[in-house]
Amino acid sequence: MTDSVDVIMDLWRDEAPELADDLWPVAIVGRVQRLSRILDRALKAFYAEHGLEVWEFDVLTTLRRSGPPYELTPGALLDAAMITSSTVTNRIDRMESKGLVERIRDTDDRRSVRVRLTEHGAEVVDRIFRLHLANEARLLPDYSPADYEHLVGELRRLLEHLDDHLDRDRATSAPAAKKPR
Repeated sequence: MTDSVDVIMDLWRDEAPELADDLWPVAIVGRVQRLSRILDRALKAFYAEHGLEVWEFDVLTTLRRSGPPYELTPGALLDAAMITSSTVTNRIDRMESKGLVERIRDTDDRRSVRVRLTEHGAEVVDRIFRLHLANEARLLPDYSPADYEHLVGELRRLLEHLDDHLDRDRATSAPAAKKPR
C-alpha cells in the first residue's frame, strides 16, 4: 500500500538518486503535515456545522476544563489554548458578542481581567463536546486497543522530542543577558 508521501519520495529518488538515503524524514514529517491538514479541514467543517470556529471551540473547552468558576486570565488562556497573543483580544470580543464568554474584572486588581465561560457558553460546549469526541473517533481507523496505545506512545515521544528540541533552540537563540555593572 502506498500513499501520496510515497509517491513524492519516489519522485525525489528518480530526480536525485544521490539523496535516496536522506529522504527518510519525509516519510514521517510529510505524513504528519498531511494528517494535520486533513484533520484541520475535517474539524473545521464539524465546528462550522455547530456555528463555531476551531479556535472558539478550543477556548470554550479550555475554560470548561479549568473547573469552577470556569474562568482564566487572557494570559492563562493563551498558555492553555491554541491561540496567539495578537488575536486574543479580538477573539474574546467576538466570543463575548456571541454570549459564549464574558470579561470579569478582578476584585483584587481592577486592572486585571478574567475571561469567564457564560451559562450559554457552558451549554454550547457541553452539548458539542460529546459530538466532538464521536467525530474524532469516526475520523480514526478501526485499530485494536494495543495498536492505539502504541501509536499514542510513539506520537507522545515525537511530541516530547520536538518540544524539547524547540525549547533548546529558543534558549540558544535568545539574546544573552547583560551582566549588571
